[in-house]
Amino acid sequence: MANLLLGCIADDFTGATDLANNLVRAGMRAVQTIGVPSAPLDADVDAVVVALKSRTIAPEGAIAQSLEALRWLQAQGARQIYFKYCSTFDSTPRGNIGPVTEALMDALGCDFTIATPAFPDNKRTVFKGYLFAGDVLLSESGMQNHPLTPMTDANLVRVLQAQCTRRVGLIDHTVVARGAASVAERIAQLQSDGVSIAIVDAVSNDDLVRMGPALASLPLLTAGSGVAIALPANFGLAPSAAASALPPAGGLRAVISGSCSLATNRQVLDFVRRGDAALAVDPLRIAAGVDVAAEALTWAAPLLDHGPVLIYSTAEAHAVKSVQGRLGAPEAGAMVERTIAAIARGLVERGVRQLVIAGGETSGACVQALGIDQLQIGAQIDPGVPWCHAHCAAASGKGLHISLKSGNFGGDSFFTHAFAVLD
Repeated sequence: MANLLLGCIADDFTGATDLANNLVRAGMRAVQTIGVPSAPLDADVDAVVVALKSRTIAPEGAIAQSLEALRWLQAQGARQIYFKYCSTFDSTPRGNIGPVTEALMDALGCDFTIATPAFPDNKRTVFKGYLFAGDVLLSESGMQNHPLTPMTDANLVRVLQAQCTRRVGLIDHTVVARGAASVAERIAQLQSDGVSIAIVDAVSNDDLVRMGPALASLPLLTAGSGVAIALPANFGLAPSAAASALPPAGGLRAVISGSCSLATNRQVLDFVRRGDAALAVDPLRIAAGVDVAAEALTWAAPLLDHGPVLIYSTAEAHAVKSVQGRLGAPEAGAMVERTIAAIARGLVERGVRQLVIAGGETSGACVQALGIDQLQIGAQIDPGVPWCHAHCAAASGKGLHISLKSGNFGGDSFFTHAFAVLD
């Protein structure tokens, strides 16, 4: 890997594939690693996305993991570093977006960076520093009910400033609309005013592309995945179908869903309404000591030959809160993740070679259980969600096509549409 252009650090596994997907679409050959590799990769790529599971852990742990990833990427010669977080800016009053950003700035000797979760393709836009999900403020979108990182304030300058010691400012839409030179001028002005991090407005892909050239000289970028569409051009790259080529697909099909987002709830409902085989996992039965994973695999075995099956722990927000109230939020989440991960491994051991996983925390648990340490990024299914290819221990070292879907992403028919795209 002699010419690594972009080194990326993602705070969860679905977010990593989301970022890699946009880089590939724009012409960068990208590979995603699960955790920080222990040695250089034997891969001829332009970008590496190191996927961490650091979004909801303590800030100190997130900083340590992110700095470890940074050191590895620097050792590979990465010219620019990109810290990727969710397009819903998921965080708590303590972090982890602000603390990780400042730790990376310190390590890189970086005196300025940007922060924008804007991803217009998925209806995440930033205007006057406020984050919108579709037509409503983030704080009215359902994210205010997120079980781990509830977002009750859509003002990103205010949210990020509460997490940072450095001053946070704004590059608003009137500046972005005038193009890269205007953005660069505003950056210089903010720096002279003592601002070190700037939220950047973007309401369209055109805005992202306009700001792209102004970001070329920054050692560190922090953003959702949207800005990625503008970066390959800074390195002289253009979109190419070859960047997303994967081996042919085969084998049985399944979907695992652990997300409780509104989008994933609709996707589960769509799959069930079509009459496809689906099984709900009950957290209370897991807590009672029932081997729910074994039951699910027994249920799935005779159905896999007839089409994709869906096994899900997805639930409405009020149901999630009820379970958390009885079991405790951390234990309820960890318990379900362990069960879902065991189911994913069992499905692959039984011949599933096309697997869709919905939910960031769920994807992290499943990928680790499957023994996957690297993903080749392929074609996009829906904005922010590509098919990937991996070799994993659970598949006896053979190829597995896998899609890691952020809970908030994808159309209602995503689970069905994903396999049609692979065909």
